[in-house]
Amino acid sequence: MLLFENNDRIVFTGDSVTDSGRGRPVGQGLWDGVGNGYVRAIDSLLAVSYPESLFHIMNTGSSGFTSRDLLSVWQRDVLDLKPDWVSVCIGFNDVWRQFDSPAVTDQHVYIDEFEKNVTLMAEKTLPNVKGMILLTPYYIETNTDDAMRAKMDEYGSVIKKIGKDKNIPVVDLQKEFCDYLRYRHSSYIMWDRVHPGWVGSMLIARAVLKAVGADRISIGE
Repeated sequence: MLLFENNDRIVFTGDSVTDSGRGRPVGQGLWDGVGNGYVRAIDSLLAVSYPESLFHIMNTGSSGFTSRDLLSVWQRDVLDLKPDWVSVCIGFNDVWRQFDSPAVTDQHVYIDEFEKNVTLMAEKTLPNVKGMILLTPYYIETNTDDAMRAKMDEYGSVIKKIGKDKNIPVVDLQKEFCDYLRYRHSSYIMWDRVHPGWVGSMLIARAVLKAVGADRISIGE
């Protein structure tokens, strides 16, 4: 059964994977308001499958954000919107900056700070909402010995730990992509192996909807 209820306010937040060209200051409403990524796919699928219910979907993802950046605007971009549900997808840039800007160490968010940042997000939010959803970061690469894939797995494990500690559902996006890569090369999704494009966005949307019990949507196993 779907966890979301009629008139629920649902905030999706994170970095560019969530942002996907969303409107400012808050991505909401028709057309490109919620962006052109997985949030839009979720919004559309819910609207088609549950027409008798209204879900106020809001996207406050911001391209380039690390968990440090997201935590700094958490009040404005999440709590002030008075959500019933909050979905968080963060960690990509926490890892990526360590690889594409190795000398700019003040931009790096190492794993201990990452865990602290996401834990604080959860602690600030859980008393005020019906629930949260955590999405693991991922790298669209099957080789677990790849340096960036290995680092992303470490950060994904932190998300799983926080989910277990705080009793928050966790969507393992790395597994979703690895299952898909049994059949298609990562270049079919996106060359940089991080931004999901439309195919990856649909994979993410399917996984999130399954996690929240959207039983009217045929989302596969």
